[in-house]
Amino acid sequence: MTSKADDLGTLEALNRGYLLAAERSDVAWYAEHLAEDYRATNPDGSFVDKVGFLARIGRPHGLTELRAPEVRIQRVGDVALIHASFEDTRPDGGHGRGRYTDI
Repeated sequence: MTSKADDLGTLEALNRGYLLAAERSDVAWYAEHLAEDYRATNPDGSFVDKVGFLARIGRPHGLTELRAPEVRIQRVGDVALIHASFEDTRPDGGHGRGRYTDI
């Protein structure tokens, strides 16, 4: 049986991996870690399934320095919610930001 601290460490590591995989366009990481029924909202507001997300994330994008300065992990029974903000540096040197929630 794992402790709450172990669970929290695992969730924090997965969240870091999620951001690092985005920066590197690492389709293999996402294919291994995302549920088959995964859904995401694209930057243009469109909604995609796992296959659509993997196709998009695999295309080089030029974003660097992806970081999550504010991460809140909430456990609800056997489920965990990760609410986070993210920031990145765009190819033109500008800065982007947004929010996400993972379950």
